[in-house]
Amino acid sequence: MNTSRKTSRIVGVLFLTAMVASLLGGGLVESILSAPDYLIAVSENETQLIIGVLLELINGIAVVGIAVLMFAILRQHNESIALGYLGFRIIESVFSSVIVISPLSLITLSQEYSKAGASDASYFQTVGALSIAQRASVVGLLIPVFFSLGALLFYYLLYQSKLLPRFISVWGLIGVALILTLNLLSALGLEVGISIGLIFALPIILNEIFLGIWLIVKGFSSSAIASGSAE
Repeated sequence: MNTSRKTSRIVGVLFLTAMVASLLGGGLVESILSAPDYLIAVSENETQLIIGVLLELINGIAVVGIAVLMFAILRQHNESIALGYLGFRIIESVFSSVIVISPLSLITLSQEYSKAGASDASYFQTVGALSIAQRASVVGLLIPVFFSLGALLFYYLLYQSKLLPRFISVWGLIGVALILTLNLLSALGLEVGISIGLIFALPIILNEIFLGIWLIVKGFSSSAIASGSAE
């Protein structure tokens, strides 16, 4: 098995790992943090919260793995764009790791909250709300922005290089455009419901799942790999 084939399979597995870890980990964490009395919910569901945090960290690691392995392939076609992609994904990974600070800090806060009297309850709730708000700003704005910037470079270069069938690249670019539109609406203060948000996010979710499977089963175009190596 040649190097590019091994790389494509590893990257494919990492794409699927990142998607599953991100969706499942984020779902576990947010289901607790969105509870009306989240400090009590954190205390009662500590194991679930820790599992969610670990999955979010796995996502961050997978993102870096994808970026590093793809850089070796993409640089053969355009090193500047490949370097930009690598940089944006590393930043995305950093923010994906930073978001675990809030739920982990809430574990300690919830323990102190359960010991505190009614007079101190408002203090802990305020601190907890600020922590959740900081996480929400990173999850809802910073991560999607850097993901989108990296994805735009990624799919553009895939389209130009023909490393994968071009319909995958076009599909990915459309998905990224929808994510950026969703972020713009949120930045403008427009309320977007869960159902509408899912409609905007679903194309890129399905694209990355399909992309991961394609890389595992089919791999990169041999002619595009040969062309990049020749250059």
